[in-house]
Amino acid sequence: MHRKKKTSLSITQTQTQSVPQTLVRNFTEITKFRLSVSVVFSSVAGYLLGAETVDYYILLLLCVGGYCMVGASNVFNQIIERDRDALMERTKDRPIPAGRMQVGTSFALGIVLTIIGLVVLYSINPITAMFGAISIFMYVSLYTPLKTKTPLSVFVGAFPGAIPYMLGWVAATNNFGIEPGTLFMIQFFWQFPHFWAIGWFLYEDYQKGGFFMLPTGKRDKGTAIQVVLYTIWTVLASLIPVFGVTGKLYITPVSAVIIGLLGIGLLYCAVRLFKEKTNKAAKQLMLASVSYITLLQVVYVLDKFIR
Repeated sequence: MHRKKKTSLSITQTQTQSVPQTLVRNFTEITKFRLSVSVVFSSVAGYLLGAETVDYYILLLLCVGGYCMVGASNVFNQIIERDRDALMERTKDRPIPAGRMQVGTSFALGIVLTIIGLVVLYSINPITAMFGAISIFMYVSLYTPLKTKTPLSVFVGAFPGAIPYMLGWVAATNNFGIEPGTLFMIQFFWQFPHFWAIGWFLYEDYQKGGFFMLPTGKRDKGTAIQVVLYTIWTVLASLIPVFGVTGKLYITPVSAVIIGLLGIGLLYCAVRLFKEKTNKAAKQLMLASVSYITLLQVVYVLDKFIR
């Protein structure tokens, strides 16, 4: 009897200890922690580019507000797609389809994150909050339902996806002009080769969920050609600031060469996908695209503070 009581107590303690871990796991998964952090990183890069003097309090608000807005978008997305997520290998273990979170709880979390995000971004300036609101509206109300209707969903989704980089500049300057517009354009074009690469190697899984992610609907020459074209436009857009036509947003020729070399690497992966048309080539392009946009933002920021 004594041993049974001890064992029972041990089990109870283990269960109690696992509750916070489960809550953290559910929160990070339903808000897509890694994706949200990468988006916040873009916002921080945009802020550093736009700020004359770095205000760390504003930077903190931007990180908190940005994460809340992106997290809320992901929560609402997973509520809407919960039945389709249950059909796909890569998403079936998400909190809602796996039964670890109820729809009502998830919806409440999404509302709370939205309110916090908007209030925090508004405390920076109203324009930042406005773009944050536009981003969450387009992602949830337009991009998410269109994913099951048309490949144009990637085009629509590229708008909210390109907002974070420019959002940082707007947070720093309380102004929207050619500089944040250029940052927006870079990240807008970048998303096409990035998401089409994902759509390529996850093609069968997306089919199970009924999602249309590739421009032609197939892993064919037409899709591969568009991947190459949008990769070229991404690299060209990234080099525009070196010509001094984008206001206060400027990069030196040295940085332009570095970005050009990064672009050649990205284009190489895109051309390789065109030639091979394999899942392996698509995965390499996806990884290359993530490296490209991250290193580009780092180069832009370092260029400003070193020159």
